[in-house]
Amino acid sequence: MGLLVLCVLCLAGAVAAEAPAESAATAVEGVWVTADGDGWIEIQRDGDRFHGVIVGPTDDGRLDEENPDPALRSRPLFGMRILDGFTADGGDKWSGGTIYDPNNGKTYSCTLELEQGTTLKVRGFIGVSLFGRTERWTRKAGP
Repeated sequence: MGLLVLCVLCLAGAVAAEAPAESAATAVEGVWVTADGDGWIEIQRDGDRFHGVIVGPTDDGRLDEENPDPALRSRPLFGMRILDGFTADGGDKWSGGTIYDPNNGKTYSCTLELEQGTTLKVRGFIGVSLFGRTERWTRKAGP
């Protein structure tokens, strides 16, 4: 009986230890307002990866006109996946992903870092993170 209680307590402790790691990994989920305020990006989990889709502020009918592939220039920006392939690094960091910039039609390597729960540091770069640009997005409040 004592061994059964010990096993149950160990299992409960292991499950409890996993919960904070899981919640930290998913802390990036939600809607974020881009630095210039022109875009709302919803970051969602898909298996062990995270991606982000343009969800607002409105569907103004803008198209992906800067895409280097002429066949894709007529697709709407609203609903487009612009963040893709991120994995949680532990803590408040995600890496291994890419970001598509619809303003110039280019895709960059990207990292994400959550700052104080309400700011997302988005770092886009080519090759080495040293050569890139950082923006800070804010978590959208309310609906």
